[in-house]
Amino acid sequence: MKTTQQGFSLLEAIVALVILSTAGLALFNWINTNLITLQRVQTVQQKNEAIRNGLAFLKNINPLEKPVGKEKFSIYTFEWESEVLEAPKDGINARAGTLSLYQVALYNVTTSIYQNEQLIAEFTVRKVGYQQVRTLDVF
Repeated sequence: MKTTQQGFSLLEAIVALVILSTAGLALFNWINTNLITLQRVQTVQQKNEAIRNGLAFLKNINPLEKPVGKEKFSIYTFEWESEVLEAPKDGINARAGTLSLYQVALYNVTTSIYQNEQLIAEFTVRKVGYQQVRTLDVF
């Protein structure tokens, strides 16, 4: 007796669907993991960009004259607070060994960077503060 088989049986269809759904779940998990990793990379990149902008902004801040402040710059809001490490001292002219025109001090400047009122980054740098206290005597 010869039997001919046409099409799939119900059992073969169920096995095929189980294999397909298992492969689909594995693929979904892989894609989800990659999306989470991409989001973390974007967050770190945004934080690094904010810190670079913060460091560039701090170049224009003199902590001896303005030890605390808050300013909006581009899309960021910078808040800083300075802590004195070395009190202001008279500067010395290195060439002549005489007093310079300035007093200088060393500060720890803690900076917080916000974007849309959300804290993006916070860091601390050492910065020199200066203030002119003498004038150049020209004879």
